[in-house]
Amino acid sequence: MAEEGGGDAAEVVLVIREFNHKTDGDRVEQVESSCEVGPNGELSLYTDLLGDPICRVRNSPAYLMLVAEMVSYGGDGAEERKEIVGMIRGCIKTVTCGEKMSRNKSGEPPKYVPVLTKLAYILGLRVSPSHRRMRIGLKLVCGMEEWFRESGAEYSYIATDDANEPSVSLFTGKCGYTKFRNPSVLVHPVFAHRLPVSHRISIIKLNPSEAESLYRHRFSTTEFFPRDIDSVLNNHLNLGTFLALPKGYIWAGSDHFLKNPPENWAVMSVWNCKDVFKLEVKGASKLRKGFAKTTRVLDRIFPFLRLPSLPKIFSPFGLHMLYGLGGSGPMYTRFAKGLFGFAHNLAMECKCGVVATEVSSEDPLKLAIPHWKVLSFTDLWCIKRLGEDYSDGSVGDWRKSEPGLSIFVDPREF
Repeated sequence: MAEEGGGDAAEVVLVIREFNHKTDGDRVEQVESSCEVGPNGELSLYTDLLGDPICRVRNSPAYLMLVAEMVSYGGDGAEERKEIVGMIRGCIKTVTCGEKMSRNKSGEPPKYVPVLTKLAYILGLRVSPSHRRMRIGLKLVCGMEEWFRESGAEYSYIATDDANEPSVSLFTGKCGYTKFRNPSVLVHPVFAHRLPVSHRISIIKLNPSEAESLYRHRFSTTEFFPRDIDSVLNNHLNLGTFLALPKGYIWAGSDHFLKNPPENWAVMSVWNCKDVFKLEVKGASKLRKGFAKTTRVLDRIFPFLRLPSLPKIFSPFGLHMLYGLGGSGPMYTRFAKGLFGFAHNLAMECKCGVVATEVSSEDPLKLAIPHWKVLSFTDLWCIKRLGEDYSDGSVGDWRKSEPGLSIFVDPREF
């Protein structure tokens, strides 16, 4: 766009380009700090990316970060000023979008196998408050989608708060996305006391190879399951995969378990978001901060009372993400609840503020996993098909599919 000032023509050009970590870091951080998440005048959630603007996509198979930069030129055409006013991140991976019946060798029963697609994900879209309503967000999305198409992605999706009207309007009204899934983000504070774990279950830690075998055999047809699950499980941010089994069950390896599993069992993995980013709730009154501090003090002095307490959410805090939750049996949700208690105690040892997970709106775990409603919320996932020259394949157009009982939430994108 161009502006005129005085007698000489001055021009301001918006440039969408790739993020340069050597020169853009401080300027991007300034924009991030100016973009609160939350209604004006109320509590707002701020994110500290710990000096790494691409930390939320860095662990994905393919990723890109773009910035929107205002470049001002003087009347003589000389460059006068550059200002970063927005940014967007994106990543691409191959995931499960459905299932189909396989054609096995004669004599073998047929089984369901995953149908895969190349999926892109948009996250971390930010525009400086002083430069909004100038179509900058739309141009950033279009620039990212161009890279998605060049990379062969078939679908693109975003996750946002259903109450975030500007974001929903941008993607569904201007960018061609449709509302797709409504998973629930369940958040629980980390208390100063340990949560009890039932003495009727045993919890063992699987090595990455065992965990991969279990996930591929039992969860590979789950929607959004990543084909590179081995990369997730071997990542240094993965704190482990934990299996809850009946007391007395003898673990003899994943092969034996998959052939002869117990009637009830549950599995869960833990991702260390604390070393990627930290969160902080701002805008709280002194009264609210004082109440939160009082609950922590009482919980610390009298841990045997198991009093619920608020963590230090009004100063920077970290979290652990629980993912890959699943299991089998009539009591499997109880086993999952035992795993949650174990995960809470692990987060307490690591000095985290909260533990969080995300489950399908249809998943029975939604009611079984302990969480605080005041901290939890419903997410909105919107999806777009990037090209109409793709075959509908075995599952048809994924956008039109019905939600399954569960989804696999990739912790790299939480």
